[in-house]
Amino acid sequence: MMKLSRSLRSSRSQLSEKLLAGEANYVRDGLKSHVLISQAGMSTTGHDVSAKGSLGGRIFAPYYVYKGKAAFSVDPVLPTFMKLDSGDLKVKRKGVILLTFAPAIGERKYDWAKKQHFALSPTEVGSLLTMGPRDSSEFFHDPAMLSSNAGQMRKSLSIKANADGFFISLNVANNILKTNERFVVPVTTAEFAVMKTACSFALPHLMGWDRLTNQLPISRTESSSSSKVDQQFLNLEWDK
Repeated sequence: MMKLSRSLRSSRSQLSEKLLAGEANYVRDGLKSHVLISQAGMSTTGHDVSAKGSLGGRIFAPYYVYKGKAAFSVDPVLPTFMKLDSGDLKVKRKGVILLTFAPAIGERKYDWAKKQHFALSPTEVGSLLTMGPRDSSEFFHDPAMLSSNAGQMRKSLSIKANADGFFISLNVANNILKTNERFVVPVTTAEFAVMKTACSFALPHLMGWDRLTNQLPISRTESSSSSKVDQQFLNLEWDK
């Protein structure tokens, strides 16, 4: 009986040590994941983080709104940077909030192969953020503006208030192919509030200000030409 009792105590002790060791590893992995997620930020073109904290593929985190005749997603696209001769980085192209629309082809089915994009600039995002419950906004894009091909293809995004929220519609007119596509998606007040809050959070990232405010301070005695560029800046690529 004494041997059996000591054996049980020994087994329990070993089991407790294994559980504690496992819990410690779990906490360490969790902290690693938190650090990696913090470094990756909100990037849709950065690195994904697995449960073990290892780097994987890219991160995709769109916000979807599905309705009867069409659906759309809202996704931030980060800016691109250019490297200066001094080794510093400068924003080359500001980021955008990318809206992607797709037509419905059945109940809760959408044809994303026929998707159309509309990219909101930081200033246009500002217009969206200032909208009240009864306001309306309209944005026009022409990829060939100020050229001889102006007007061949135009996109217009309209946001109009209604009794239950807003109607968000995209119209794409292609005069070359003689086509005119239109997507209309009603959004509730709650869905629009999510869009505005997410866009407000994303706005400094679109301008590159999150990188600016989070960079390490440079010593006054250090030459700007000898500053080192954080490699994570160079991993940002335009992906539209």
